[in-house]
Amino acid sequence: MVCGEKLQYHEKAVDVSCAYCKKSDSGHIVCPNGHYVCEQCHNRDAMRVIEDIMLTTDLQNPFAIAELAFTFPGLPMLGCPHAYIAGGALMAALKNSGMTLDTSAGGSIGSEEIREVFKRTRKQAHGGYCGLTGVCGIAPALGACVSILTGSKCGTDKEQRLTMEAVSKVTGAITDLTGPSCCKAYARASLAVMVDFLKENLNIKLPRAADIICRFIDKHPHGCRRGACPYYN
Repeated sequence: MVCGEKLQYHEKAVDVSCAYCKKSDSGHIVCPNGHYVCEQCHNRDAMRVIEDIMLTTDLQNPFAIAELAFTFPGLPMLGCPHAYIAGGALMAALKNSGMTLDTSAGGSIGSEEIREVFKRTRKQAHGGYCGLTGVCGIAPALGACVSILTGSKCGTDKEQRLTMEAVSKVTGAITDLTGPSCCKAYARASLAVMVDFLKENLNIKLPRAADIICRFIDKHPHGCRRGACPYYN
């Protein structure tokens, strides 16, 4: 991102300083020249555009919304902005379809619910941690969606169980596509799981994905899985 060199992924955190904001940090991803970019600076431009798309689109198909966000030229091929795209696309589709909340809070889904998903996702989606902890940020992002839809929080019964069940299904879908990581494939497969999950468990019906053909094959820094990926032409 700074000098164009291929990034190095460390197994243990090293002391670093952001090349842009100069904030001291500990990180696992640096380049051979020592450049490091903190999470906030790395995602700043992409996050602004992603939020604008999710709050202004009138599309009701979460897959179409996600693919629209993928076309932003400043979106990294890999990275946690894809978690915000997955969660935001699902909530935006529900908002645009006139979905209402069947919880004690009630009301319809609006921009505040989309922003709330982003706030919760920010707590658990961190670049590179899919490999370091085994948790892809897309899983908690979509878990946040189910939590808002059901009113789940610590101490609830069925609501928390449904949220955790949704996250486990998303994680399974991501696991089946790993090797190497591809955030766009993860987001697509996770949204497919969520559309089925919402229909089966909450009677929420959203459009299913049409045939998706990936247009980002040559941009993958670790090498596209090609024929092993369901979105490869």
